[in-house]
Amino acid sequence: MKTIDTYFQTNYEASRNVFRSHLEKVKKYWPNARLATQKIGQGKDNTIDMIHAEALETNEKVLFFTTGEHGIEGYAGAAVTDLFMQEYLSQVDPKTTGICFIHALNPWGMRNFRRVTENNIDLNRNYLVDRDEVPDNINKHYENEEELFLPSGKIQDLRKERRKLHGQLLKALATEGYSGITQAKGMGQFQFPTGVYYGGEKEEESAIFLKDVQKKLLTHYTRVIHMDWHTALGKTNEVTMVMSENDSRQVEGLKEQYGLENIQKFSPKYVKGDSTNHFHAVRNRDFSDKYLFSCLFEFGTFGTSKKAELREFMTIILENHLYWDGAENENDMEEILNEFRAMFYPLERKWRQSVIAEARLAIEAVLTTEQILQVPAKV
Repeated sequence: MKTIDTYFQTNYEASRNVFRSHLEKVKKYWPNARLATQKIGQGKDNTIDMIHAEALETNEKVLFFTTGEHGIEGYAGAAVTDLFMQEYLSQVDPKTTGICFIHALNPWGMRNFRRVTENNIDLNRNYLVDRDEVPDNINKHYENEEELFLPSGKIQDLRKERRKLHGQLLKALATEGYSGITQAKGMGQFQFPTGVYYGGEKEEESAIFLKDVQKKLLTHYTRVIHMDWHTALGKTNEVTMVMSENDSRQVEGLKEQYGLENIQKFSPKYVKGDSTNHFHAVRNRDFSDKYLFSCLFEFGTFGTSKKAELREFMTIILENHLYWDGAENENDMEEILNEFRAMFYPLERKWRQSVIAEARLAIEAVLTTEQILQVPAKV
């Protein structure tokens, strides 16, 4: 069995190399497995890598993992993929089940330890079913608090900048209300290219790639089971399953069915351009005879308190401000980046241990229920 540290890589290239090495293991069960590599963006060597194989006899179902949609979060996702290859791959029936694993949907963000793409786009706000239906003023709460969310000049003194940001946030809370600020963050925005949570004016290459994969899987398989791995949201050191309201099941029913404690649902009305919403929308529109399970799995870091949410706001806004305008003091720069990493890819061994333990919990709960993992027969 691998040690905790060997699951978590220190850079994008090392993570990609580990992922590509899984192909030989997969071929032991799916001899037809292939590694597809798609160059993304302007970088010379930023790629989405995908290991895929159809079932050997009949395409009844497919297991689909996606990672790195929010760049830096891909390291934990890659660790979970590695865990699955080591401990669970042999429990999948290759005769009836295909596989599709994706490493680094946002390779530039993963390489540079950022959430967004090289175009400053929050990729998980870029999968719009019909872009023409999104009005320019879709996120009024964000627009009203433009001063809070947009960078404005080089950071001269981090302490002063934090006080200023804290004051702006309190003012915004008084004006828009807690739910308004939460909606401004969650919905994404399509007006301010240098702002946080920017969904973009057009489809990113990564979004085009994933949309194509989604359609192909729904075309070729009767049942599609999709787990999309993320970090930050939810209770500290626990996994949270985040399901689109396109899935009609209620939270309490989901908890009972899957045996997981932390389950949330979110609405396409308040989260625009999310990949799982898109997946469900395509299924509902074009593949109503197919079964789709598609949701996010988040490994929590800061926690769920109001204080933690305030910290998350400040962390994301300051990192974006630093990227666009820089900081006068190198120590301030380092502090901002360290806090950002603590939110999305902590160094603490306890957190990494929890990722592996909670990933096992989620994998076994979901994939046993969805009949992907073969339960050993009782003797």
